[in-house]
Amino acid sequence: MRSISTATALAVLFGSAALSLGAAGTASAAPAAHVTSPAGLAVDGAAKRVFVGDSANGTVTAADYSGAVLGSVDGVTGVSDLAVSDDGATVYAAAPAIHEIWAIDANTLAVKARYTVSTNTGPRHVAFSGGKVWFSYGDQWDGDLGSVDPSVDPASGTDPVSLGQFPTEGTSIGIWGQALLDTDPTQPGVLAVAETGLSTDSLAVLDVSSGKPALVAWHIGDYSLNDGIGDIDLVPGGKQVLVNGRDRDAYANGTFKAAGSYPSGQFADIASNGLVAQAVGGTIRTYRPDATLPLRTYDQGTSHAADLAWAPDDSRIFALVGTDAQNAGYTLKVLTGPALNNPTLTVNAPASATRAKQLTVTGRLTATVPLPAGVTLQVTRVDLDSPSGKALPAVTVRPDGTYSFSDTPPAGGTVTYKVTYAGDAAHSAVTAKDKVDVSRASTSLSLNNNGKVYSYGADVKFTAHLGTTYKNRTVELWANPYGGDKPNKLLKSGKVDSHGNISVTVDMTRDTDVTAVFKGDARYKPKTVRSTGYAKVKTSTAVTRYYKKAKIGSTTYYWFHKNTDPLLTTTMTYYPGREQRMDLQVYYSGKWYTVDGSPEYFKLGSNGKSAVNLGAPGTSGIKARTRSSYIDSSSGDNVNTTTYGSWKYLYFSN
Repeated sequence: MRSISTATALAVLFGSAALSLGAAGTASAAPAAHVTSPAGLAVDGAAKRVFVGDSANGTVTAADYSGAVLGSVDGVTGVSDLAVSDDGATVYAAAPAIHEIWAIDANTLAVKARYTVSTNTGPRHVAFSGGKVWFSYGDQWDGDLGSVDPSVDPASGTDPVSLGQFPTEGTSIGIWGQALLDTDPTQPGVLAVAETGLSTDSLAVLDVSSGKPALVAWHIGDYSLNDGIGDIDLVPGGKQVLVNGRDRDAYANGTFKAAGSYPSGQFADIASNGLVAQAVGGTIRTYRPDATLPLRTYDQGTSHAADLAWAPDDSRIFALVGTDAQNAGYTLKVLTGPALNNPTLTVNAPASATRAKQLTVTGRLTATVPLPAGVTLQVTRVDLDSPSGKALPAVTVRPDGTYSFSDTPPAGGTVTYKVTYAGDAAHSAVTAKDKVDVSRASTSLSLNNNGKVYSYGADVKFTAHLGTTYKNRTVELWANPYGGDKPNKLLKSGKVDSHGNISVTVDMTRDTDVTAVFKGDARYKPKTVRSTGYAKVKTSTAVTRYYKKAKIGSTTYYWFHKNTDPLLTTTMTYYPGREQRMDLQVYYSGKWYTVDGSPEYFKLGSNGKSAVNLGAPGTSGIKARTRSSYIDSSSGDNVNTTTYGSWKYLYFSN
C-alpha cells in the first residue's frame, strides 16, 4: 500500500484543483507570467509575489517580483478577480462559473478552502478589508454585496458566507450591477464600491471595520460624475476616489463631488505614497497627486494594457500588457523606478558627413520635473574603428536644455553618436543616439576569367586583385555553380599577398559565378566583383551496326548496307531533365543539307546515355552525317555552356 503526499491529499480534499509550485528563480531562469484572458492582478508584499488570474484557462499563476513564473493553481473555473489578505498569507480568487471563492496559500499555492456562494450570478469582484473577504454578485438591476469570514469554521454549523449586505434595506441606496471593489492599506476597514454596466453608475464608500458595512458616502448614477465606471481606486491620505483612472471624486457628509482630474486615463492603481499609475492604451504613466504633467512614462509598444498594480513598498508597478497580435494574450511586465521622472533626450546629427572633417551634433534634454543646473551628458562615438564605442568629452546642458558638441570622425561608414544622461535623485537615466553616414574612398577590386569558356572538368585559377585600402586586406572568394542544387559556397577567405592578389582553383564542371568580396574598412567602401566562367559538357557518340570504316576522299565514314539501321548512342554529362540535340544532314550536289525534322531533342537517361536508331534508307550511294550536342537552355537546363559534338559520317552501300 502506498500513501499519498500531503499536497495531493489537500488537492483531493478541496476538489480537483491541480497545483504546482516551482522554486523561486531569476527572471532569466523562468518565463514571464502570461495569461490568455486577464482576470485579476494582486500583489503580496509579505510573500514578495504577484498573482495573476486567467479566466480562459481557470488558473491563478504566481510570479516573483521580476515577473518570472513560480507556480500555478488550476481548476479555478472562470476566475474573475483576486485579492490578498492583510497579512499576505492568503490569496482569494472569485470563481463565478462555479459560484465559489477559493482561499489559496500564498507561499505553497495549496488550496486552503473553497467557499460556496449561494447565487447564480457571481461572485464577480473581491477585496479584503476588516478581516473579511468582500465580494460583489448579482446581475444588472439586482447587484449586491457579500462577505466571507475566514475565521469561521464551516464545521461549526455557521456559514462563513453572508449575502445581501448592500443595498441598505428600506432605502434606495445600493448598487444595480456587479460592483467593482477597492481597498487601501493606509485606510483599514474602508471599502470603495462602484456599480458597473450602466450608462452612468452609482458609487459608494463603506466602513467595514466592524465586520458589517456602514455607509460613509453614496452617489446615485445621474451623469453628474460619470458616464459609466470601469475602474475605481481609493485615494490614500484623503477622502477621495479615483474613477476610470482619471476623475477624482471627493466625499464628505455622505455625498460625492468632482475634485479634479488627470489627463486621459482608462484605469489606474494608486501607491501608498499617493503616486498614481495610469494606463492609456499601451502607455503607462505615473503622476504625483493632483498633478497635470506625468512624472514617468512607460511606452510598452502595444495598443493596450489590461491591469495595473503597485508593489506594497511602492518600488515598482506590475502591468499586464497585451500584444497587437490577435489572441496572443497578456504578459506580466515589471516597471521599475516609478517615482523617477524620465527626461526626454534628443540627438540631432547630420545625415551625412565627410571623413576627417569636423561636424556638429545638437540636441535637447527636457523633463516635466526641473533638472539640476549644469547637468552634463556623456557622449560616445561608435564606428568601424571603435565598434565598442569611444568616449568623447562630456557636454554641459545649457539653461534652456539645449546642448551641442563638435567632432571630427576618423572613420567612415555608419558613425553613431550616443548621448547619455546618467540621471539623478529625481530623474531616471536616459540615452538617445543618431547616425551619420560618413564618406569613404573607393578602392579597386578585379577578378579575371570573366566570360571564358572551359572544357568540362578543367581546373581554372581565378585571381582577385585588391587595390589600396586602410587596414583591411582580406578578400573572400565565393563560387556559385549554376543549378539550384548547389548553393553559393565560400571557397577562400584571406589576406591578399604583397601584390594585392588572392587566388582559388575552381573545378569547372558547370557554369560558375565566382565572386570576390572586400568588406571595406574605416576608410574604404566595401566592394564586390563577379566573374562568370563557362564550362562545356563532356559528350561522345558511339556508332554501331556498320560493316566497315573507310575513307571517302579525306573523310572517314562508317559504312552500312542500305537496309541496315544505324544505332547512335550518345554519352553526355547528366543533369536532371537534360536532353541532347541530334542534327542529321545528307550530302547532295557538293553541299550538306539538313533533313526535314532535324534537329531533334532526345532525353538522356539517368546514366547520361541516349540511343537513337536512324532507320535504313533502302537506297545505296547516300552520304549522311550526324552529331549530338548540348544547347544551353534549349537542352532543358542552363547549367553548362553550349557544346557541339563532332560529326559522325555515314555511307550507305548495296
